[in-house]
Amino acid sequence: MTRDWSVSLHDVAPATWPACERLLALLAPFDVPVTLLVTPHYRHGRRLDEDAGVVRALRARVARGDEIALHGYFHEDDAAPPASLRDWYARRVLTASEGEFAALEATAARRRLLDGTRLLVRAGLPPAGFVAPAWLLGPGARAALATTDLPYTCTRDALYALPTFDEIRAPSLVYSTRSWWRRVASRRWNRRRLASLAAEPRVRVALHPAESAYPAVLAEWTGLLAALARDRRPVLESAWLPVRTSSSSARARPPAPAWPAPAAAG
Repeated sequence: MTRDWSVSLHDVAPATWPACERLLALLAPFDVPVTLLVTPHYRHGRRLDEDAGVVRALRARVARGDEIALHGYFHEDDAAPPASLRDWYARRVLTASEGEFAALEATAARRRLLDGTRLLVRAGLPPAGFVAPAWLLGPGARAALATTDLPYTCTRDALYALPTFDEIRAPSLVYSTRSWWRRVASRRWNRRRLASLAAEPRVRVALHPAESAYPAVLAEWTGLLAALARDRRPVLESAWLPVRTSSSSARARPPAPAWPAPAAAG
């Protein structure tokens, strides 16, 4: 059985690009293609299409074999306040109000999906899929995704081929860096998790720009990346999707199913 691994770089935007470049340099020795998760108007700062240098850099990455995924639009949770303790914990504690698509209603979610896709296409960076900030997809976002032409979305532990939401198991390794104890816990968790995933056919690595500020985290990632590179074939996330045909893409789009909200790193 072929065993694969993939890497995604989250929160790619003009404001985070220097940190992203440091992480891409970390990945260079492993010759792994990268799914670049681009947020067009990250935290309402400089918009992607206003930074020609970053657009050129991303085009160059795509030309060498990387791919683009739409990663929200603002990367900020500005929907209605949480209505339950569980939602409050998921949206305010676990993800620090970054789960932009956790509680959007379907019309607003679709508008942001379309606006983000159009901006990326105009920049010459058509997206291969959509990854919600913090991997949080509420019912409105799932319903909106089922009406778009985006090929896939994902949670922490699976990809979902759109529009049918067919599940492809692909668990992730991910760090949380917002406090010292989270960094320590993440290092221990990822070591154990990698060992537990030895028999999995697909393993994903999820990098975030904030990690570039912590040498200990980068050193830990280097060891994990080396272990994956020794035993697995590097591929893009989209390589795991079933081949789309004109007949399958033209059929009626079903309602998106619900799934439990995943633990997220932000």
